[in-house]
Amino acid sequence: MSRLKTMYNDEIVDAMRKKFGYKNIMEVPKLEKIVLNMGVGEAKENAKVLESAVKDMETITGQKAVVTKAKHSIANFKIREGMPIGCKVTLRGERMYEFLDRLVNLALPRVRDFRGVNPNSFDGRGNYALGIKEQLIFPEIEYDKIDKIRGMDVIVVTTAKTDEEARELLRLFNMPFAK
Repeated sequence: MSRLKTMYNDEIVDAMRKKFGYKNIMEVPKLEKIVLNMGVGEAKENAKVLESAVKDMETITGQKAVVTKAKHSIANFKIREGMPIGCKVTLRGERMYEFLDRLVNLALPRVRDFRGVNPNSFDGRGNYALGIKEQLIFPEIEYDKIDKIRGMDVIVVTTAKTDEEARELLRLFNMPFAK
């Protein structure tokens, strides 16, 4: 069992119950899933680009990535319906806590000029979105092995009803919010 998972069970639940006055332990918000998404626009010209993006994503998460396809044809972007244009991974359970631990304690501190993540990137329903500019911040990625620097989106989905509850939950998971 990961360190964050055991921490959630004890300290975080107690702190959330004190702050928000939950009567029942089932009211306490928890992490539901973490979705990583990498849009690869160059995949329409070169299929190898998408393969390397999928490989990077699988190296970072330790889980098989799913190739995403275009839902609609867009002439201006030269995209037809059904074309592969990116990849995504949905992490749940143990792998989710493991990834969040690595993101907060290893990857984010390696970002250049890092002052914290945006505390306002909540969607109004307790979910948090974070953009990462380069995959090199993850220690699993070797600098010599990558062909191109790519960014990705990390969406943390919680069971919290409000942004304030979700912000407190992520703060208790040591998410480094900017002041």
